[in-house]
Amino acid sequence: MLVGLKEILAEGKKRGIAVGNFNTPTLECLIAVLDAAEELDVPVIIAHAQVHEPIAPIDKIGPVMVELAKRAKVKVCAHLDHGEDFEYCKRAIDLGFTSIMIDCSTLPYEENVAETARVTAYAHEHGVDVEAELGSLPQREGGADNGSAPARPEDLYTKPEMVPDYLARTGVDALAIAFGTAHGIYKVKPVLNMDIITEIRKISDIPLVMHGGSGISHEEYREVIRRGVNKINYYSYMSYEGYANAKATVEATPADFFHNLAYNATLAMKENAKTTMKVFAGL
Repeated sequence: MLVGLKEILAEGKKRGIAVGNFNTPTLECLIAVLDAAEELDVPVIIAHAQVHEPIAPIDKIGPVMVELAKRAKVKVCAHLDHGEDFEYCKRAIDLGFTSIMIDCSTLPYEENVAETARVTAYAHEHGVDVEAELGSLPQREGGADNGSAPARPEDLYTKPEMVPDYLARTGVDALAIAFGTAHGIYKVKPVLNMDIITEIRKISDIPLVMHGGSGISHEEYREVIRRGVNKINYYSYMSYEGYANAKATVEATPADFFHNLAYNATLAMKENAKTTMKVFAGL
C-alpha cells in the first residue's frame, strides 16, 4: 500500500517503532526490502538517492518502486533520498513518489532555508511530504567527503536552538539531524552525541531522521529510538551483504548464470534487512 511519509511515520509512532528507510537502486534491493517488510508485517520506506542516478536512472527505477509499493501488503512510502536540486525533486514528484528529501545541508543557513522552503511549497501543492536536513554528516551520500573539512566533527552537528526557526520558515514534515553518524562503511566506530536528539525533542515534536544508520550497534539503535528518532536510513551494510554473497558465489562456482548470482545476493540482502527491521521494530 503506497502512502506518504507523514502517514507511515505516524504508523511507526503508533506502534512505538522507528520506520526503516532502505535505498533500493536495483530490483534485487527492492525485492529484498519489500519481502522482508511483508514477512515481518512492518511499514517500510523504499528510497532512491540522487547519487545513484548514473547506475539507476530515476525515470527507470522510480516507476517500478511506485508500482511495487502499491502492490505491497504493508504500508510503503516511495521516497527520494538526498535530492540535490529543485528539478530532480520535481521529477520524483511527477513520477508518483509520495515523499522527497531536499538536501541543502552544506549550504549557508539562509540559502538552506530559502531553497528548502521553495521545494517544500511545490511538494505540498502536489500532496507530497518533505524531509530536509539541518546540520551535515561528515561524508555525503555515497561515502564522499562533504567538502566542508571542519576543525572538529561536532562542528557539523545539528544545533538544537536553530530547529524552531528552521521548521517555521521551511514547513518541512520531517527533519534529518546530525549527531555523529556518517554515510557509507565506517572505518572507525562512530561516537554519537545522543543528547542532541534529547534536546531537539524537548522543543519540537517534528519526526526526526537518522542518516548513516548502517554500522550502528543494536543497543545504539534502541537508544536513538527511545530518545525520539522516528526514521532510520539504512543501505550500505545491506548492499555489502549482497556483494559479499555474490563474491563468494563466484569464487565457489566460477561458471554459472547471472540470475543465480542476483538471486543469492537478494536473499542475503533480505536477511540483513530483516535483522535490521526487527531491531527498529523491537521484535
